[in-house]
Amino acid sequence: MATVFQWSGKTRTGAIESGEITAVTKEEVIAQLRRKNIIPTVVTEKPKKAGPRVGGKVKDKDIVVFTRQFSTMIDAGLPLVQALEILSTQVENKGLGRTLAAIKADVESGSTYADALRKYPRVFSELYANMVAAGETGGILDTILNRLAGYIEKAMKLKKKVKGAMIYPAVITTVAVVVVAVIMIFVVPTFSSMFISLGGTLPLPTRIIISISNFLGGIGGIVSFGAIVAFFVSIFQIRRTKGGKKATDAIALRLPILGILIRKIAVAKFTRTLGTLISSGVPILDGLEITAKTAGNKVVEYSIMDVRKAVSEGKTLAEPLTKSKVFPPMVIHMIAVGESTGALDAMLSKIADFYDDEVDAAVSNLTAMMEPMLMIFLGTTVGFIVVAMYLPIFKLITLIH
Repeated sequence: MATVFQWSGKTRTGAIESGEITAVTKEEVIAQLRRKNIIPTVVTEKPKKAGPRVGGKVKDKDIVVFTRQFSTMIDAGLPLVQALEILSTQVENKGLGRTLAAIKADVESGSTYADALRKYPRVFSELYANMVAAGETGGILDTILNRLAGYIEKAMKLKKKVKGAMIYPAVITTVAVVVVAVIMIFVVPTFSSMFISLGGTLPLPTRIIISISNFLGGIGGIVSFGAIVAFFVSIFQIRRTKGGKKATDAIALRLPILGILIRKIAVAKFTRTLGTLISSGVPILDGLEITAKTAGNKVVEYSIMDVRKAVSEGKTLAEPLTKSKVFPPMVIHMIAVGESTGALDAMLSKIADFYDDEVDAAVSNLTAMMEPMLMIFLGTTVGFIVVAMYLPIFKLITLIH
């Protein structure tokens, strides 16, 4: 898929020149410049215009409903413009309705449906537009639209699993920390003032708990809160840079339990997206580029782009995947079988179904593991605090007897 690149470089005389070149890859731009005796210093992809705003946020669910209805109308023989006009007035989401009205006007003025969709990337993704383009070219738009709806539904299901996997441990951990903080800041000082009034030397566990409580109740609590906020802000700022995002994504993939889940999600997403694109008639190089952009993890994205480069040089898909070290051997072997039998799209779909189930199992295992761990943490922490607070009382009772 051709992309516009912005470049700047030096000529043999040392003069600085700049401009734009349309090419498939950055390497092609560099090769073209060198043939012109220009040494490139900067080559970057030109930012794409986001397209006009037509108002309102459009959810994946809205797109699925529209796509299925549109497919049914096209299959029934309704003209494209008429189907768009009907749906633009009937869809529940007003923002989507306005977008469809604008797309209808573009189609009436001579644009293809796919080109009209590309003007609204906030609503219709690059994957959606490319699959529609393949459907228009092959005369199977209704089939492609059904396939698209199915793909989006499965992607929504996977996203829901991922959110469930991330939200549950975060909520439970937050509750546990809040409970302990409330005990340390508000409950322990009540006991502490009582013990001080009694006088004498307190047991070591009690002194430890009171010291922590005093720290958190004073300037230490503010410092601790500030440190936590600073940590998350710094992570956010680091992830705003390309290198930082790649580094944090690489760390995420290496995490003991969460890393395995992230890898499985990446495999499910890659195989589902690429399989859907190939089965819809999208060229494999374009399919790999779109899949890389929707990977959601920079390490996986760069690995897929390396695979794309190798495929453009005539290699099979399985061979560069092995070198990437991101995808499991089983996945690579199944892809190799799919390539050799000419059924790559079907094989990718089977792998995606398998890994969807794997993600389900991984999420269940994660939540099952988190529950006892958090119970042990809460039980041990609260138990230690309670024992530490009651030790002086037991000591006092002993002295009375």
